[in-house]
Amino acid sequence: MALPPDRKDGPVSGKSALRKRCRAIRASLAPNERGSADRSIAYRIIHSPEFMDAEIIASYLSCGVEVDTHTIIERAWIMGKTVVLPRCVSGSRLMRWFKVDSFEGLERGSLGVLEPHVDPGREVDPCGKRHVLALVPGLTFDMQGFRLGYGGGFYDAFLERFDGISLGLCREMQVVDSLEALCAVDSHDVPVGAIATEKRLIVPSSNS
Repeated sequence: MALPPDRKDGPVSGKSALRKRCRAIRASLAPNERGSADRSIAYRIIHSPEFMDAEIIASYLSCGVEVDTHTIIERAWIMGKTVVLPRCVSGSRLMRWFKVDSFEGLERGSLGVLEPHVDPGREVDPCGKRHVLALVPGLTFDMQGFRLGYGGGFYDAFLERFDGISLGLCREMQVVDSLEALCAVDSHDVPVGAIATEKRLIVPSSNS
């Protein structure tokens, strides 16, 4: 879909204005609609070949009105998969990943989200492993697989190094035709391999 304008004189352009508009659109979805969409997204992911075949799930832990990942993570544990969550490294764009076996014992990180403790014995580098599925958050994704994140650059840096399967999680109302047309794609941006919404799995033509 085309992103609605937030001004009378033209469409949204630039990442800062676009983030503000996307946050407003995401927040406008009623809790029951959001929950229904997220359950459908989780079902689509859990029953996908990419999830079934993965040995490691590198997931974000959803908070607030993000697409929920708790159900997906719990199913991964039931199936005996390794689940790793990121911890942002302060003062950089890097994330360290640690194996988690429950939602207990996490701590509030510098960005206000729950993160695993630093434990060298449980650290896993998803970029150096095979059969890894990375679940990627975003304010919006486009039909080419590009995403608009929160501005920290952590997932941009991760995707530059990651050569496994990356899957963006996005509600249908947050999908746009082209972020490049909205002046929101930079030369270093890396598209995800596919996008899961409550209605479909979007595979960019360059990845199919």
